[in-house]
Amino acid sequence: MQYFLIALQFLTIFPVKIKSQIEKKSFGRSLVYFPVVGALVGLIAASISLVFHFLPYLVTIALILIILIVITGGIHLDGFADTCDGFYGSRPKEKILEIMRDSHIGTMGVIAVVCLLLLKFTLLLSIPRESLWKAVIAMTIFARWSQVAACCFSSYSREEGKAKNFIGKAGWKELFIGGLFTVISLLWLMKIKGLSLFLLSVAIISLFITYAKRKIGGMTGDTIGATSEIAEVAVIFFFVLL
Repeated sequence: MQYFLIALQFLTIFPVKIKSQIEKKSFGRSLVYFPVVGALVGLIAASISLVFHFLPYLVTIALILIILIVITGGIHLDGFADTCDGFYGSRPKEKILEIMRDSHIGTMGVIAVVCLLLLKFTLLLSIPRESLWKAVIAMTIFARWSQVAACCFSSYSREEGKAKNFIGKAGWKELFIGGLFTVISLLWLMKIKGLSLFLLSVAIISLFITYAKRKIGGMTGDTIGATSEIAEVAVIFFFVLL
């Protein structure tokens, strides 16, 4: 139960209190519950399309995107913005990490977030209303599993940081079990097309993880957040195509 609460506390703004002492290895083991928390977040966001079905479709989609940002505290968008600020241009690793740690958002970060949200909005708008809930749940589950993959296939780029507890303790068990839950969920939502969606989206996040490793030698909390955002876009993009 502690592992699930750690995942819930880290990925959402829900007021979670963990009474027992948390060992460092517990952070890595909590990764197995990341897709489960993603499913919970997706169910909450998808319920918007049912509760507010009487509203115009444009408004419904806007509300879904807003509730997703609120539930997560915008942590992944923040990571995406910082990553775009740092990765823009040809800079050495040390300078990139310095820029990403800066609490102020730069021009490229602002532009990147606007483009990302615009792309999400238009892609979701391209999905029929009756299938919207499936796309929302699919993208939130896969995006959280993509964070597990980023932790498992990379080392930590900094000396110290919160994400080090997850990256340094990530194991293949968490990756496999979380991946199995993700695949089963996508198959339930999309039948056999769910497998194609999974494989295509894995290809996209693999490219980004490889790119991040070339830029800074691994992953940070910001690039893990960026991985999650890119994964969401990949899922709804291929959902539209399939």
